[in-house]
Amino acid sequence: MTLLANREDGLAAERGQVRTTFRKITLYLAKVKILLKILDTMRIAKLLLLLLIFSASLSAQPKYWVYLKDKDATARPAISETTKENRRLVGLPLWEETDLPVRKSYLAQLQKNNVEPVYASRWLNAVSAKLTYEQVQELKKLEFVKEVVPMDAGFIVARTQSDAKPELAPVMEQVRSQAFTKANITAKGVTVGIIDAGFYGADSSHSLRQVFGNKRILGIRDYVKPNQPGEWLFTTAESYSDMHGTEVMAAIAGLDTDDQTQYGMALNAKFYLARTDYSLREWRGEEDNWIAAMEWMDSLGVRLINTSLGYARGFTDPNENYLPEQMDGKTSAISKAAQIAVDKKGILLVVSAGNEGEDKKWRIISTPADAQGVLAVGATNRKLWNRIGYSSIGPEFLPYLKPNVSCFSLYGTSLSAPVITGFAACLMEANPALSNKELMSLIEKSAHLYPYGNNYVGYGVPSAERAMTLAKAPYLPAKSTVIKTKGKKLTVLVSTEESLLVVYHKKNQKDVISQGVVRVQDGEVALKKESGESHTTIDLKDHAIEVVWE
Repeated sequence: MTLLANREDGLAAERGQVRTTFRKITLYLAKVKILLKILDTMRIAKLLLLLLIFSASLSAQPKYWVYLKDKDATARPAISETTKENRRLVGLPLWEETDLPVRKSYLAQLQKNNVEPVYASRWLNAVSAKLTYEQVQELKKLEFVKEVVPMDAGFIVARTQSDAKPELAPVMEQVRSQAFTKANITAKGVTVGIIDAGFYGADSSHSLRQVFGNKRILGIRDYVKPNQPGEWLFTTAESYSDMHGTEVMAAIAGLDTDDQTQYGMALNAKFYLARTDYSLREWRGEEDNWIAAMEWMDSLGVRLINTSLGYARGFTDPNENYLPEQMDGKTSAISKAAQIAVDKKGILLVVSAGNEGEDKKWRIISTPADAQGVLAVGATNRKLWNRIGYSSIGPEFLPYLKPNVSCFSLYGTSLSAPVITGFAACLMEANPALSNKELMSLIEKSAHLYPYGNNYVGYGVPSAERAMTLAKAPYLPAKSTVIKTKGKKLTVLVSTEESLLVVYHKKNQKDVISQGVVRVQDGEVALKKESGESHTTIDLKDHAIEVVWE
């Protein structure tokens, strides 16, 4: 019997290896298919690109935001009954001015001035349009036009990378997702919006078969090529970036049904998908696509949205790039829209912090992660839980903490943000009455460093166990402690099984000078104050010790 059992175990292992190999081959062939397509069209693409650049330099009309002065208070709000019910549930007004459409009379007058709006934003009370210099000057003279603001070129998606299947299973253990599993919480009844660069192969992905098989894709919109049918996004790829949204969705709700490997927590969530970014041309003029997608999802009653896109600086005209000091939550139109979504629409917006941590000319988060109300997610190492090198840090000039939380990801904050989106979706099932701001606060309070966050990893890694408890009760006693000391050296007693601990040397309560590692010896760690240091956080993974140097 033992020999037979061993043999069966061996056969099972071999079958598992065959399935794994087959999936790798399938993924490889899919990539080869994309590569061949790119190679087949490369010569044409190069020629077209040259023509585009040449024509753009001569005659292209840049995009502008045309902000309008007021709205028609008698107009009908452009939202669904589901949206109103969601707002009633969390105590928000059923509708307010930003739900009213742009005045039709203003749109008509713009058309009389030969201005064809690309998109009309009710949130911003503005329209986007391609304008000549002469048109801009004429519009500024119109009595109902408040302001005309250019959408500068040189606007790029903050670097995202992930050519391989995301190895996100380890993060499930880090955030202790088994607490959701034990409670049979899988985001049932929760709808998630994803705004991304593309969803190529999503309908045939092994990890998303349960999503498509159960018809849980409620709607698809392509704001880059709006005349194409939505399903076109699943079957057409122009670059590797067109698989990005597929990997994001897998990190939210992925489950390999062959070997039951879980990649995301929101296994039974429903989805609306929107493509707003064109991978072959990254420019600031796409921000109206993003705002349009946000307003579309809000009109349908979506309360939770993931956007693993970040915008920072460009490669063409340096004079048109964003500056680091403009990551203030107030400058970019998309940050303004993100804050409206949070404050006035009751949306929990989860955003990747950015992958510019090793870019010495930038380093900080990208927009819209800079908006105060969004849940910006950074990335940690798997073992030590400190900031992984590429993860963008929060600007020191911000009066609030960014990123808000972090978790493990090998392939960029683009894939750590959706992990937390799935986390939030499960909490929404556990307690549907929680508002977006209550959810965000709950996730922060469940993180392992709370309340001693920093601009490297925020409050750290959220815990599903702690979050579930917080979802039922508003308060949990904090395990973290504070020690006040004088001098430049300190020995601290610690209770941990870890041999190495991460420490954050900070110039104030949130801004990190450096992160380091200290060795635990005989239940103690030795600290030495750095120049300019006023606070030190000792990370014990399940809580923190905050040292204040007086």
